Amino acid sequence: MEELALNILDIACNSVAANATKVRISVSADTSKDLLSISVKDNGRGMDKEFLSTVADPFATTRKTRKVGMGIPLFKAAAQVADGMFSIESEVGKGTETKATFKLSHIDRMPLGDLAATVVTLIGTAGEADIVFSYTVNTQNYVFDTGEIRKVLDGVDINSPEIIVYIKDMIDENITRINGGLIL
Repeated sequence: MEELALNILDIACNSVAANATKVRISVSADTSKDLLSISVKDNGRGMDKEFLSTVADPFATTRKTRKVGMGIPLFKAAAQVADGMFSIESEVGKGTETKATFKLSHIDRMPLGDLAATVVTLIGTAGEADIVFSYTVNTQNYVFDTGEIRKVLDGVDINSPEIIVYIKDMIDENITRINGGLIL
């Protein structure tokens, strides 16, 4: 994968496939600590300890359509190559949290990529699952929550083309505002 947003999308899609009703995506940059942190947390079915111990192996997958799963191994490798760390915690019946950190200024750190496109793509595949996206740079924070948007829409389909375009533009504008000229 060429950008971290694609890793986020892959992991969040795993959450949806695990019957999560809520997926929380958190992206946080702290320039004073030279640290980028990404977390994807869900309330899906979770993994047992045996499978969890092999989940970073590219040949471990629950999919029936193929025998390899590259999303988590690639995310882990991306963190490690950028002087970061990777962790995954899961409990059957409670959900999973995948976290990675990256040295923000590391020359080998992948760019974040198009986070707004990632969120709207996820909305299109998540069905009724709520997506909560939090984006923080230093002390500036933006939170997008499909549960709140659905309340405002009052029955209008969140996946209608006009709404999706509006959501993407809104997320892009807020990310740009929070970045304050910083390119992540």
